[in-house]
Amino acid sequence: MALPPDYWAKIDADTVPQIVSDIPGPRSTELHERGVTHMIGYSSQVKLFPVAFESGHGVTLTDVDGNRYIDFSSGIYVTTLGHCHPRVSEAVAEAARTLMNCHDFNTPVKVELLDKMAEIQPWDLRGIQLYDSGTTAVEAGLRVCRAATGKHEFISCFMDFHGKSGHAVSLGKMNESNGPGRSQGFYLVPRPNPHRPMFTTADGEIDTDAYLDFYAQFIDNATTGQVAAFVLEPIQGWAGSIVPPDDFFPKLRAFCDERGILLMADEVLTSMGRTGKYFCMEHWDTAPDVVTIGKGFGNGFPVTAMMVSDRYKEAIASISASTSYGGNPMACAAALASIEAMEEEGLLAHALELGDFMLAEMRAIRDRHSIVGDVRGIGCLLGLELVKDRETREPFEEAGKLVYQRAFERGLAWVPAWHILRMSPPIVMDFDVAAKALAIIEEAIDEVERELGYSA
Repeated sequence: MALPPDYWAKIDADTVPQIVSDIPGPRSTELHERGVTHMIGYSSQVKLFPVAFESGHGVTLTDVDGNRYIDFSSGIYVTTLGHCHPRVSEAVAEAARTLMNCHDFNTPVKVELLDKMAEIQPWDLRGIQLYDSGTTAVEAGLRVCRAATGKHEFISCFMDFHGKSGHAVSLGKMNESNGPGRSQGFYLVPRPNPHRPMFTTADGEIDTDAYLDFYAQFIDNATTGQVAAFVLEPIQGWAGSIVPPDDFFPKLRAFCDERGILLMADEVLTSMGRTGKYFCMEHWDTAPDVVTIGKGFGNGFPVTAMMVSDRYKEAIASISASTSYGGNPMACAAALASIEAMEEEGLLAHALELGDFMLAEMRAIRDRHSIVGDVRGIGCLLGLELVKDRETREPFEEAGKLVYQRAFERGLAWVPAWHILRMSPPIVMDFDVAAKALAIIEEAIDEVERELGYSA
């Protein structure tokens, strides 16, 4: 479904990007130097390209030096509807003028949002609690899984990312800053990666059943048998937009049911239109027991949620689930307006069409460039993987860094992940602007291939 011609975010692709100074420009450089004297722990995005942004509209960002960029990041999967969508901005402003916070008392907009969240899903996840960060929602989901099952162990997957607090960190890849190990009772197992499979069939295809056989052996031999839940991202984001084979989640659902294990889908990154569905798990017709949502939920306003199946929703009452900021009127207004905009503007269908278009263009880029090993994604959650050799699939991290920077210099704001370049444009983007962005990426790949001595 195409967007209407007078859509508020529509721009002429010939007018973007617009670079009017060296980038990072002098004002960006000054602000960054002032900022780093106080703030520690900037993301790799900022470290690789320290611009300072001043404003955003639709699918564009403008920095403090007046340079205008195509946004291929959405504030790292957050501004799904584009920057300053008028419906969301007006809803937040009206709430801020009326009532900012009343703890967890009900308000009209909160109840409307809860009704809408129950309505848009194909499942029975009607036990809902609202939060202000993805990590908080994940931590609450873990507590619900423990309360609902009486078990205490969790299994997640290699290269998962679920947050930055104690137990959420223990669900993901560890590094030296996490200390000597993860929290007790948290385990990691491999998950199917079609581009880098650990288990394959005799004819070289990825073998989902072999992963499940491994999980069974792992539970029997490496846990106490008290596994409360499998916790997974439907599509791994931080790992590089890793899409599992289509049979993985249906088979994992059956595996969990056979063993009395809950299935918790961490959809903080993948939900609310990012993949062309409200929930990414809909692509595989698989119902989770617990879901966490966030990022694009409020189109930039900090609002997240944990949703629990009717079978287990009474467990929410046992975990002291309320928070100071979760469900405040401004947050609920932002989330409700975002859902209504997706419904009324046909944005889920547009996201799927846009994703199909971009994947086709990315496959053509892959075919023209030897260092592009794989392209993948669903909807507007996409990834492009760079390799030194397609046969060995050796990651090409140096190229990933350089392509990211060269494209940013040309006016594309996007997301790095070592040798994998992640793309998450707002789902309101027009096809011609998306094509322009991908052309910039290919120009950057061309330059880096020449610089590093690789032929196209």
